[in-house]
Amino acid sequence: MSTPNQSRQMWERQDSPSAYEFGPFVLDTLQHALLKDGKPVPLTPKTYDSLLVLVRNSGRMLSKEELMRSLWPDSFVEESNLTQQISMIRRALGESASDPRYVVTVPSLGYRFIADVRSCEGEKSAPSLSGLPRGPAAENIGVASGISEQIGDGQINDWQNADLPQSLEPAPSLIRQMRNIRPSVWRLAMIALLVAALLITARSFYAWRPRAVARGVVPRNLAILPLRNLRQTPEDDFLGFSLADAIITRLDYVSALTIRPSTAVEKYRNQEIDIQKAAADLNVDTLLTGSFIRERDNLRITYQLIDVKSDRLLGKGSIDLKYDDLLRVQDDVAQQVIQKLQVSLSPSEAERIKADAPVNPLAYEYYLRGLDLYGQHSFPLAIKMLEKSTEIDPNYAPAWAYLGASYNSDAAFEFGGREQYRHAQAAYEKALAIRPNLLDAEIFLANLLVDTGRVEQAVPLLRNALKTNGNYAAAHWELGYAYRFAGMLNESVAECERARELDPLFTLKSNGSVLNTYLYLGDYGKFLASLPADDSSFILFYRGFGEFHEKNFNQASKDFDRAYELDPTLYSEIGKALSDSIHHHRAEGLELLSELERQIGARGVGDPEATYKIAQAYAVLGDKTSASRALRTSVESGFFSYPYIDKDPLLNDLHGQAEFAQILNIARQRHEAFKNSFFS
Repeated sequence: MSTPNQSRQMWERQDSPSAYEFGPFVLDTLQHALLKDGKPVPLTPKTYDSLLVLVRNSGRMLSKEELMRSLWPDSFVEESNLTQQISMIRRALGESASDPRYVVTVPSLGYRFIADVRSCEGEKSAPSLSGLPRGPAAENIGVASGISEQIGDGQINDWQNADLPQSLEPAPSLIRQMRNIRPSVWRLAMIALLVAALLITARSFYAWRPRAVARGVVPRNLAILPLRNLRQTPEDDFLGFSLADAIITRLDYVSALTIRPSTAVEKYRNQEIDIQKAAADLNVDTLLTGSFIRERDNLRITYQLIDVKSDRLLGKGSIDLKYDDLLRVQDDVAQQVIQKLQVSLSPSEAERIKADAPVNPLAYEYYLRGLDLYGQHSFPLAIKMLEKSTEIDPNYAPAWAYLGASYNSDAAFEFGGREQYRHAQAAYEKALAIRPNLLDAEIFLANLLVDTGRVEQAVPLLRNALKTNGNYAAAHWELGYAYRFAGMLNESVAECERARELDPLFTLKSNGSVLNTYLYLGDYGKFLASLPADDSSFILFYRGFGEFHEKNFNQASKDFDRAYELDPTLYSEIGKALSDSIHHHRAEGLELLSELERQIGARGVGDPEATYKIAQAYAVLGDKTSASRALRTSVESGFFSYPYIDKDPLLNDLHGQAEFAQILNIARQRHEAFKNSFFS
């Protein structure tokens, strides 16, 4: 019997090739990606690890115990976790257990990878890694493969740290292969290559987009408002928001509809609705309103579907049901909406909005309570409810997805720290193991991967979500966020503007997403014009940040100081340090930034883009050493927006330093590797 360390050596080899080829697939160990005919195949990080173990041991039967020790070396997990990973591998490879072409089950014993495998060194793989140790640290680039997880009976524990990506170096250049060509031929060849590159780039940028988007189909805009509790019983209030959210989630798969997210309709809880005003505020042409009455174990739901422009009632209905049959509400109402709006569904859409498999009624109630608390930003309480839901019924994927979202939000807003990030990732992967292509889980996981420095893992998930529904604004929004981190600024703007076209309510969110791209492109006026007209601490910081770039320092200082007074958190504290620079309070500003760095390091919170802003503030305050330190941390942790870093006016004082040149080169290499992987 091998020890855990020996088992890990099956896939943590220092002399391992950069890629493995089998059939139409290439498993790229540098980018931690599976490619089919050159195109990324979405895989969760744990599924990638599982496939890598099998491929590296091709032809040899691996026992279940051996595989589980390799994949979860420091945790006890149930065999069902391994079974789920094998199922996800088969789905990614397009095979079934009854007709295996790649993975064969050895009954009661284990699994064997049977396809012919060819090792590749740079032929099919993405660019090679540079400046990183080989072995375990290198193997974990771009994926939390070092994370040990246990998801069984609703429990998640026994975590390890995951290594984050640091740098990439470009693939061998074609230019080196053409040095001996005569000058005249060389010039013609370069012109041809340039034209071809432009054509390929344009084609690849749009090729993966779903047909509905390419044809410019304008979906109907629909808002589903929280149901009113007619009896006004506080113990039942959670049903109004959570049942509406469940209907929203069900209809998110319909590309002919753009549904306003629950965050946009939350403010309408238990209110009398002015139809025209609500529709104007939400910028929709269709509204679904409703109410409910609960009498002990009996529940009546009534609803109305309204065409706002014509002020016409498109349909109405009522549902009488027992309290333990709550799952019926989202199914029945979703089907009625589709019927009344005469929406045509593709076969895949029809399949995805079918009624869910039976869920334990008590587990579903805990899920709805968790949704309601999540909507109120009561993340610790939401976690308790959703943990209880998954404990009672561990096979309901949406509960795992929102449990992950609650962990993630608790880490970001309640300073839960890095352990909550790991809990979140495990919950998302559990959701996707139960229901692949669950949109919420894909979006949530992708956002976490970007924030923790694994942009290359996030992009295939988001592109896959857009294959499911090309008009899903949240997926375009998050893809724009990912592209921004990678320095694909024009592509980021295109995705973000598409999100705003589909849902004009999309604007800056808690992660400073999307509209920052205009700032990075130097279009400060457009950046400021795109900010929402509210005075929250977060928006005040960004307004001040835009004004700072425009050298409107007096107004910037006022906005920074006001943001800090309202809510002294990460971004507003960075703004306060920038305000200190305006007033020449250098010592105070540096002390504030130093404390921020310490807190981020201690708790493991804060994305690499936030660390980049700390570097900017250090540079403005004249501390070049600290600015370089924070900048290196930001780039090596996953913010490698090379075109922006290279021209960032706030970092001008760092130019000419050897340290800055080295950091910039790291960002450039990874940016170019990303571009080669996803836009060539």
